[in-house]
Formats: sequence, structure tokens, C-alpha cells
Amino acid sequence: MDLLTRKIAMMELPSKVITKIESAVDRYEELTKQMGAPEVATNPSKLIELSKEHAELERIVKPYQEYCSLKRQIEDSRSILNSPDSSDDLKQLAKEEIDILTGKVQEVLDGLLEQFLMSAKKGKNSVILEIRAGTGGEEAALFVADLLNMYLRYAERKGWETEILSASPTDLGGFREVIVNIKGQDVYQYLSFEAGVHRVQRVPKTEAQGRIHTSAATVAVLPEPEEIDVEIDWDKDVIEHVSRAGGPGGQNVNKVSSAIKLEHIPTGITVSMRDEKSQHKNRAKARRILASRVWQYYRDAQDSARAAARKSMVGSGDRSERIRTYNFPQNRCTDHRLRGNRADKTVITDANEGNFNLQTILSGDLDELISALIAQEKAEKLAEM
Repeated sequence: MDLLTRKIAMMELPSKVITKIESAVDRYEELTKQMGAPEVATNPSKLIELSKEHAELERIVKPYQEYCSLKRQIEDSRSILNSPDSSDDLKQLAKEEIDILTGKVQEVLDGLLEQFLMSAKKGKNSVILEIRAGTGGEEAALFVADLLNMYLRYAERKGWETEILSASPTDLGGFREVIVNIKGQDVYQYLSFEAGVHRVQRVPKTEAQGRIHTSAATVAVLPEPEEIDVEIDWDKDVIEHVSRAGGPGGQNVNKVSSAIKLEHIPTGITVSMRDEKSQHKNRAKARRILASRVWQYYRDAQDSARAAARKSMVGSGDRSERIRTYNFPQNRCTDHRLRGNRADKTVITDANEGNFNLQTILSGDLDELISALIAQEKAEKLAEM
């Protein structure tokens, strides 16, 4: 097999992937017809529902159509190249055309596989990020503050918008819990890998004898659903409790019933919000958080059988699994999901795979780490097919 033939063969999609993409194409064309039907055009809610699914499929269908078109052009040029009737000049032009098209099709193929394999995470542009102190007392709360700053800096680097929805500060500058809304293009695809247990090893500020302590914090990353993603009847499915906020904040906080607690009857999920002086603002924030948690609850229930069958839980948000260790004495951040899986062996040796510079990570420069996790998840999904 010559070099050109090997290059073209490497650009082929696995048959199982093609089968699934072809099914997506069929569904896309079916939706296109449905959206043009008069009964749908006059039904705004139905049109929105179909349009959303149509747009999600289009992220796969369009690059697939471009991929097929480029492959056909390559085959046409190969026919000219292999034809005994073609002149030398025509064969040279065909060879040059194949070289150009090969580069294009590889680029399109990479993008197509990215869209196909990560489609469940793409298109979700708003997340609720919840960070809570675990074992370790005040040191764990201080670690929550470090993680919060890390994510805020990462969001700033990516050009994302951030809004702190709720925070429970401690006297030493830490947080028992903090909830942040982060908005940006495909934000869930990147931050979903942060879900799990984060462990820190360092000498706490309160440690007089210089001993290293181990503390932990849990991170949950929930896509903020649109109204059509999760149906909640706020009048029938949710019980609302109103009370005085209490605590610091002046006389208004203590006298006015501004604190809100929402209880979702079907799932038993509760959310309390008392950060704002306004009952309306507290209710609005509580509903956003509740909707995200309910969405995740039903999503986990649907995926439980498949998740149980998988050996690895990359980005699953399982709080029982330690995903990363931040070792301050050694200035090292280790992501345990990457150990033994790093592709770049020329930079990171077998002895320290999965390790990153701690200060780089805490400064919000997570691109290399998250890119490695994305590449690993894509490889795993492709292998499962």
C-alpha cells in the first residue's frame, strides 16, 4: 500500500460511527420536514422543541455532509490519477488536488468526531458549579476558596461570565459552600471534568508545628437547563417555605421574610436561599439551582445502568471518587484519571504522568489538563463502539 493510499485509509470513519451518524442524518431530515409542516409552524412550543433537537443534530450532520463531499472529490481525483487515459499534466493536477483535499478532510474528520463523541456535553452554555468543604474543617473551607478562585480565573481566561449565586463564608476567609453560575460557549464540555472529590495536601495556616494535613472538597457541575429541558410545575410540584433570613445584614434581613426554601415533591430535592434581601431575588436564584439539580437527578437515573457498567467515571460527578490531588509541598497537581494515559511521553515521563505544575493550575490555566481529559474521553468512547 503506497503512502497516499495509507493516508486516505486513515481518514475513514469506523463503520459503527457511520451507522450512528447516518441515523442522525435520517432524524435531521425528518425534523426538517416536520418543522415545515403547517401544524408545527402554528405551534410555537412544538416548533421550539423540534428546532432545538434540529440544531443539536446539525452540529454533526453538516460536518458529516462536508466530509462525504470531500471524500467524493478525492475519489474523483484518484480515478483521474489511476486512469491510463489521463495525461501526465492531468495526473499531476489530480495528485495536487488530492494532497489539498486530504488536509481538508482530515481537519473536517477531527471536528466531526469531536462533535459526535462529545455531543452530550456540547451546546450546554450555562452551568451551576457547586463547591463544598469536605473533611478537614477550616482548612477544607479555605481550600474551597482556592478552588473558587481557580475557576473564576479559568472562566476569565475563557471569556465566560460568572455570577456567585450563594456563598457561606467562614471567619478565616474560606467557604463552607459556594454556588456559582458560569456561562460561555460549550462551558459544560470543559467544566464537567471538574466534578468529584478534590484533595489538598499542605500545612494549614492554623497548624503550629508545620505538619502536612490532607483535606478535601467536593465539586458538582450541573448544566443549567432551559425550560424545555426539565418540566417543573412550580405550583403543584414545589412547596415553598418563606422565613426571615436571620444572621448579619441589618434590621431589614431579620424583620422581612425574604429567605426562601423550595422542596421538589417528586424527588425530595430542597434548595434554600437567603443571600439576597429581596424575596423575589432569592426565589429566582433558588429556582435556577433547583431546576439544575432536578435535571441532574433524572439524568443520573437514566444513565445509571450504563454508568454502572463502565469501569471509569470520567466527568461523571461521582463525589465518592477522588479525581485530583493538590500537593503544595511538592508544587504538584495530580489528576488521577490521567495517570498512565498521557499521550505526550516526550514531556512527561512514566514516573510522573498526570502531574501538572500546581501554581499554574491554581492560577486558572487548566487548558492542558482539560484538553488531556477530553482526548482521553474521546478515545474511550471510540473504543467502546
